[in-house]
Amino acid sequence: MKRKKILISVSILLILFAILYVILVNILVSAALVPSFMQNLTAFERITEESYAAQVQSADITENRQASLSDAGEWLRETFDNQECRKLFLKTEDGYTLAAEEFFADTKSHEWVLLLHGYTGWKEEMYPFAYWYHEKGFHVLVPDLRCQGESEGDFIGMGWTDRLDCMQWIAYILGKDPKARIVLHGQSMGAAAALMMTGEEELPENVYAVISDCAYTDAYSMFGEKIEEWFSLPAFPFVDSACLMLRLRGGYDLKEASAVEAVKKSGTPTLFIHGDEDAMISVRMSLELYEAASCEKDILIVEGAGHAQAQDKDPDAYYRAIENFLEAYRDGN
Repeated sequence: MKRKKILISVSILLILFAILYVILVNILVSAALVPSFMQNLTAFERITEESYAAQVQSADITENRQASLSDAGEWLRETFDNQECRKLFLKTEDGYTLAAEEFFADTKSHEWVLLLHGYTGWKEEMYPFAYWYHEKGFHVLVPDLRCQGESEGDFIGMGWTDRLDCMQWIAYILGKDPKARIVLHGQSMGAAAALMMTGEEELPENVYAVISDCAYTDAYSMFGEKIEEWFSLPAFPFVDSACLMLRLRGGYDLKEASAVEAVKKSGTPTLFIHGDEDAMISVRMSLELYEAASCEKDILIVEGAGHAQAQDKDPDAYYRAIENFLEAYRDGN
């Protein structure tokens, strides 16, 4: 009888532990992939402050950043005043409404760029890039990725669900301009999404180049690193549990969200860019991506740049590298 009571007690404790573990994993998934949930966490402000503190703080980066924002702001005012842009919406295959801003260039131009922002970001962060491309004669499309900005969604896609959403934006471009020549330019998670698209057999040949700025190799590795860094939890077993929970709740698996596996199949010329002082996504990830890529490729490592700071640390080198790369592959060379 005593042994039976012990077994019952142990069973109850195990059940309670399992319930608590499931609750914890649920919270963890929401804390990492649901912006509205993140912002209600006391840890959110700490993580934001730590992320900012990890950036390179230098006078040249600050000065160049302010100049680019000023130039982009002036361009935006003129663009809105002249009605050379419009808000777009589309429905994803799983029923969410996504938003984007389209900027018109010369109607004779068939050059397009799809600009993809990073994790917990929004389309407005990419407007300085939009300004540069627009000045070069590109039509520009800048979406809010799902669950961010003005776009709907239950979970941030970590590039994986975004790759399919962005295929719909490409379909929109081609429906408007069948002769479109399209560049994918992403930062951080947006860059990973662009790279994941290059692994898709359905990617149209109209996409002739990718600019991958500080991409990560795969979402599974990133999730493990951030669980340890942000929440002081071990990657094992929490990452694998989170993968299972995300598959049940969000319909995708972090293990599938691999840019490095995609570039092994890629035939799309890709320029990899990274700052050598990136504390958010190590420069080794871009080096690994570059080595794995089967496509025509080049790489630019910007000294003294932190996460997504390459364009502000050395804007001349950054945009010159992009311009030269696009010129080399624009006509299918």
